[in-house]
Amino acid sequence: MASTVTGAAQSTSTYTLPSNIKTTAQAKTEAEQKALTSDGGAMGQTAFLTLFTTQLKSQNPLDPMNNEAFVAQLAQFSQLEATTKMSDNVQNLVSSMSNDRMSSASGLIGKKVAIPDGKAILTNVQPVDGVIKLDKDVDSISLKVFAQDGSLVRTGEVAAQKKGDFHFSWDGKDSNGAAVADGVYRVSATVTSFGKSSKATVTTMAPVRTVTTDATTGDMQVEFDDGSTQSMSQIKRVGL
Repeated sequence: MASTVTGAAQSTSTYTLPSNIKTTAQAKTEAEQKALTSDGGAMGQTAFLTLFTTQLKSQNPLDPMNNEAFVAQLAQFSQLEATTKMSDNVQNLVSSMSNDRMSSASGLIGKKVAIPDGKAILTNVQPVDGVIKLDKDVDSISLKVFAQDGSLVRTGEVAAQKKGDFHFSWDGKDSNGAAVADGVYRVSATVTSFGKSSKATVTTMAPVRTVTTDATTGDMQVEFDDGSTQSMSQIKRVGL
């Protein structure tokens, strides 16, 4: 009589590592990924060498990398690294030059600089100095000072003048000798030569209150007491 042996079937179970414990392979993979992204996502020297040595280890022994390809890859990386460093150096140089420009421009605060188009900023009834550019000899010069509303404040006549820069000063008073209020005025000049009249270019002087840098263009600007600004590139004359 045949005997039959029976028994309970063996059960198999799978053991899962806790989430805070990593296998050797996982740790190695994470270390390689960390090396590749250690420079904020950009491929740095360490990441390149990691990839390069991995490529050498994984190459086909029957068809290894030739010397030309090896040297070309090294040259490409060296060129990329040099370009990156040069870009950083240029950026540092630009930043340094910007700081130097601001430091130099701060020396203009409190000094008077030229404002084109005859704009006259009167502050504390201090005289407004100006320059009229004469392209030729003239028989006479007619000066007029206007308020912002266009009303005539002061007139003045000057005798014949030679070609060149004619300097004038307005004492901040109207035609009756009364001091006018602080504010923005405009000075115009009409020159007469051989019976013909024409407008002349008038440049006035105003004290600089502050120096600023335009956040968008990076242009250095000076600010006057009336709140208006002017680019440093437009300044052609500086006075006390």
